[in-house]
Amino acid sequence: MSRRSILCAATLAACGLLSPFAALAQAFPSKPIKLVIAFPAGGPTDITMRQLADNASKIIGQPVIVDNKPGAGGTLPAQALQTSQPDGYTIAQIPLGVFRLGYTTKINWDPLKDITYVINVTGYAFGIVVPASSPFKTWADFVAYAKANPGKLTYGSTGTLTSPHLTTEIIAQKAGIELQHVPYKGSADLMLAVVSGQLMAAADSTGFAPQVEAGKLRVLNTWGEKRLAKFPDAPTLKELGYDTVQNSPFGIGAPRGTPPEVVKKLHDAFKQAMEEPSYVASLGRYDMLPNYMSSETYTRFAQDTFLREKALIEKLGLAKPN
Repeated sequence: MSRRSILCAATLAACGLLSPFAALAQAFPSKPIKLVIAFPAGGPTDITMRQLADNASKIIGQPVIVDNKPGAGGTLPAQALQTSQPDGYTIAQIPLGVFRLGYTTKINWDPLKDITYVINVTGYAFGIVVPASSPFKTWADFVAYAKANPGKLTYGSTGTLTSPHLTTEIIAQKAGIELQHVPYKGSADLMLAVVSGQLMAAADSTGFAPQVEAGKLRVLNTWGEKRLAKFPDAPTLKELGYDTVQNSPFGIGAPRGTPPEVVKKLHDAFKQAMEEPSYVASLGRYDMLPNYMSSETYTRFAQDTFLREKALIEKLGLAKPN
């Protein structure tokens, strides 16, 4: 925005003809925007979100800088919004774990009321992998061992109460087995642990593809509606008899009270950034697909998911005591 336009907006605001929020929206963005993401550098989320941020930077006219805040089941970016100014200069990835947090942990903010939902951008492709040297050649082998050795089969995920963790626990419950969960902060550390044999299995997004293609890991199942083209021999959970599909959609949120005009500018820039071939290609590396939701649709999705995750947490017996 030109200096003359900014001065004009400031003058109108000073005269009471334009609210401070409207003046802010007209000037937005006049400095870099920080995008906080929930997982470490180098993993599928980081790589795809950096490409999206780079595309958005060129569209919106200011740098969009990625800030990694891993841990706490992917909820730290949403928590960071609670102490950020509602001016559009701090935005955050909102993983599905955000909608579970209030049911398992005492928090002093509301995932629905205290986040402005800007846009949903994609979701994950998940699966369970084991080392290539593992005696588990199929999912049936995995289940048989777990039934014969309750609580001894170790598996890792990208964090407690993340979608990989909870979905695996739902599968285990349906299969009648007990597993030992080991949480990690991100895919890189998790993959190192399973490839080296520290873990017997891992539940993760398909960031494990390079290790599978290198012959270091084996895929036992995937979690989408259909088999993944990259792993055509790996059955889906539905094919294995579990009525479960998990793709864990995620998007971008802003602090509560962010002006609608700012939200619209962010939405429009990221929507255009999603449509760039470079972003679609980066998603394709991890079998992810664009999953666009407008601000209004994403807000309704958040409301529906918040209720659905309550039922999941209660089913697993993970709800915090009253």
